[in-house]
Amino acid sequence: MKKQRGILAFMLVLLLFAQSGGMALAAEPPVNYVIRSPYEEVIWSGENAWGAYKGSLHSHTSYSDAEDTLEVMVKEAYRQDYDFLAISDHGITGVAWNKEPYMHPLYFYQPIIDHPFAHLSDADEQAIRDGTYLNRGKGMVPVLGANEFNNLSLSKNHVNGYFLASDQGNGFIGAENEIGYDQALAYIDRCGGLSHINHPGDWIDSNSNPDAVNDPYNISLFGDLILKYDSCLGIEVFNENNGTTGYDRILWDNLLQYCLPYGKTVIGFSNTDAHRVARVDSSYSIFMMEENSEENIKKTMQSGAFFGVTRSLRANDTIGPEENIDVMNSDLPVPMFTSLTVQGHSVQVSARDSQTVQFIADGNVIYKTEIDDKPVTLDLDQISGAQDFSYVRVELFGEGGLCFSQALVIDQGEEPLSFAEKELPPLQQLWLQFKGTKLYTVFSELIKAIQGK
Repeated sequence: MKKQRGILAFMLVLLLFAQSGGMALAAEPPVNYVIRSPYEEVIWSGENAWGAYKGSLHSHTSYSDAEDTLEVMVKEAYRQDYDFLAISDHGITGVAWNKEPYMHPLYFYQPIIDHPFAHLSDADEQAIRDGTYLNRGKGMVPVLGANEFNNLSLSKNHVNGYFLASDQGNGFIGAENEIGYDQALAYIDRCGGLSHINHPGDWIDSNSNPDAVNDPYNISLFGDLILKYDSCLGIEVFNENNGTTGYDRILWDNLLQYCLPYGKTVIGFSNTDAHRVARVDSSYSIFMMEENSEENIKKTMQSGAFFGVTRSLRANDTIGPEENIDVMNSDLPVPMFTSLTVQGHSVQVSARDSQTVQFIADGNVIYKTEIDDKPVTLDLDQISGAQDFSYVRVELFGEGGLCFSQALVIDQGEEPLSFAEKELPPLQQLWLQFKGTKLYTVFSELIKAIQGK
C-alpha cells in the first residue's frame, strides 16, 4: 500500500512540475543559425591589414564601340587612382595594354568617325604597371582575358567573361534574348573562365517598367542561369550612371532569395562600363586584398570580399535613396566601409565619409540610422523573425554616393536544395529559339519604336 502511495505521489509531482513550466526542456529548441560573411578573413587594421583596392571589371575602348582609345581609357583610370582595370570590349578578348587586340571587322568604322585605334607604348605600359607613371607610387594591374559577349546583340543580353585565353571569345556574335544568355555563359564555362550577367535592367527594360525586377519570370530566368553555371558569379548591381539599371539592386535582392536555398550566393558587381573618360568616375568596386595582383583579384571576385560604389542612382520607394544621387566627377569623398565584422548574431559596421547606414534583409530595410565615427551594430536577436532571413546586406549613403556590401548569408544548417534545370515544353523551346533570332529582335524593336517605347 505504501508503494502505491509512493507511485501516486511521484506522478503528482511530475504533473505539478509540468504545469509550472518545468517540462519546457522537452519543447523544441529555438532555431539557431550562423552568419556567413565574405569578409571573415579580412584583416581590417594593424600591421597586416589588407588593402582596399579600387577597380572596374567592365570598361571599353575604341577597339569596339567606345569614343576613347585604349591608351586614353587606361591612363584616365590610372589618374583617377584605380588599382586594377579590365578592358572588356564587345566580342574582343582583352590582352596586355601595349598589344593590339583582335581587330573585329565590325568596328573598322571607328577611325572614320574620329575614334582612332591606339594602345599603350611598352614604356607607358610598364610605368603604369609599376606605378612610376606620373610618379603615382603604386601600379595598376590589368585584368586580362575579359570580353563582353553577344557583341552583335540588339536585345542587350550581355555577359562579361573573364580570364579567357587571348584566342577565346573573339567575334562571338551570340543569339538574342534568353538563348543568347545561356549560350554565352555556357561558352565561358567550357573555356574555364568566370562570368557575370551585365546590366540586367537594360534587358528587362526596368527603366520604363520598374516592377520588371519583381517579375517571377525574370527572377527565375536569371536565377536559373546563375545556378546552372558555377562559373557565373552573379550580376552587375551598378553599371555606369545606372541610366537603364536604376532598380537592379531590387532584382539582386530577389535573386539572392531565389538562389540561396540552393546553397549559392549571388555576388553583386559594380562597374564603370565606361565608353568615354567622363564615365570613369561613375560606378566601381573596392576589393579587400592582401596585395594587388591578378590572382588575388580572381580570388576576391569568387569570395565576394569587396564593396560596390556608385556616384549616380535614381530614387526609389523600396530601399532608397529618397532622392536621386548625381555626384559623378565631383570631389566629394565616397562613403566606404573601414570594417564589417560578425560576432554571433551581430553585425558591426565602421565607415568613413558616410552619413547613413541601412541594413537590408530579404529585400526589406530592417534598420537604418545615422553613422559617424563610432561603429554601428545590428543585433539580429533584437529583430523579430530574423532567424527566417536568408541574408543581410549593408549600404552606406554619403555626400559622395552609395556603397554596398555583399550579402551576409544566414546559415541555418539545412541541406541546400538540389538544382535541376527545368524541362521546357517543345512549343516553349521553339518560341525561345525564335526569340533568339535577329529577325525577331528587329521586328520587336520596330514595334517598340512605333509604340513610342
